[in-house]
Amino acid sequence: MSTSRPLVERAPGLTWVRLSLLVGGLLTVLWSWWHVPGGDLRARLVRDVTLYIAVPGALAVTHGRHLGYRVDRRAIRNAVLLSAFVLPFYVVGSSLPLIREYYPMWHTTPALGDFLPHAAKQFVVALAAETYYRGLLCVGVRKIGFKSVFISPVVYAFHHLGKPPIELLLSGPTDVLFGAVDYNSNSLLPSVVAHGLGLVLLDWLVLHDPVVPTDVVLRWLSWLPVPL
Repeated sequence: MSTSRPLVERAPGLTWVRLSLLVGGLLTVLWSWWHVPGGDLRARLVRDVTLYIAVPGALAVTHGRHLGYRVDRRAIRNAVLLSAFVLPFYVVGSSLPLIREYYPMWHTTPALGDFLPHAAKQFVVALAAETYYRGLLCVGVRKIGFKSVFISPVVYAFHHLGKPPIELLLSGPTDVLFGAVDYNSNSLLPSVVAHGLGLVLLDWLVLHDPVVPTDVVLRWLSWLPVPL
């Protein structure tokens, strides 16, 4: 949906959808090329905000488009429903040994003076990811129809390489789910809330004893074809 007259004239033959996909592919390359030291959340924040918020945002503004930065009753309702749906996954996942070994990705402690600034930065990282995956590559190109939901899952899974196997296994379906809800909402709010608050909750849960005993969760999920 166009929100204003484009500030930059489109190159002949280069539609907004093609431009979005071209820039999206370039940003994936740049994201992989821009090295961030392990454990440095501040450096990760700078990279992700630059590549995933500033660049797509500038592209949208100069071409009179929107990436889903809008809030209305439907978006709020869907944000609540999506967050409620994914909440059990975070709670159960926080009991898994490989998840507890991997998270928090960046050092923090349960002390509120440490955790709250960490949580704020973590939320912005999630906002940046959603602006790229669900904004530029889904809501931003929703004019092509529901198939826009299926553009980013492969890239999303690629960026989950190196994470616990169960997270990689769920990354594709999660991407499609988040994209479908944002597409229906014409807003990023549902995925931003579910992803951002979910990651913050996961870190908090991992820093404490499991809500559901680990042996119980391992028994529940023993049928999965991946190590837990």
